[in-house]
Amino acid sequence: MKKVLILNGHQYYDEVAKGELTQSYINRANDFFLKNGFEVKHSVVDKEYEINEEVDKFAWADYILFQYPVYWMTLPWKAKKYVDEIFSAGAGKVTYASDGRSRENASKRYGSGGLMTDKKYMLSLTYNCPTSEFDNKDGFFEGLSLDEANYAVHKTFQFCGAQQLETYSVHDIFKGDLNLDEELDKFEKVLSKNFL
Repeated sequence: MKKVLILNGHQYYDEVAKGELTQSYINRANDFFLKNGFEVKHSVVDKEYEINEEVDKFAWADYILFQYPVYWMTLPWKAKKYVDEIFSAGAGKVTYASDGRSRENASKRYGSGGLMTDKKYMLSLTYNCPTSEFDNKDGFFEGLSLDEANYAVHKTFQFCGAQQLETYSVHDIFKGDLNLDEELDKFEKVLSKNFL
């Protein structure tokens, strides 16, 4: 049976970011995975967690779905703290063995010491910015794609050896005309493509 860890990277802010949108995506993902015969575990960065238990979840999982809102062009700080703590605690056991380089073998490159080579991950992101800001040389991200704009998170997983799946994102979440049912259907199509 396939095993997936759903990681809730939301950080609560009263009025602006209470977490309902993130939870809607997590609920849809949970239902999708259970319906398709996956075992599912959850982690929540905005609640207390035990570091060794979280490391064990990463060891257990075949897949990681990382759902989070993009705050100030990156992870919420509690999500970054979680990644720092869990990925560091997993060193030598789950996440990475070394940075990959070797005094004995100069062909071994930096970033090749990951232990998560049997795992795949998916980012699912909620954004206030419109999609038009990506892949647009005149846009805010100066021509970067969605994945390029989230380079640091992808590189963190790559450092640990995990394989990237297609990223999902929803945009203009504060505009007032978000059709959540339609977006959740798009999300489920990406889940199907990535996990079935």
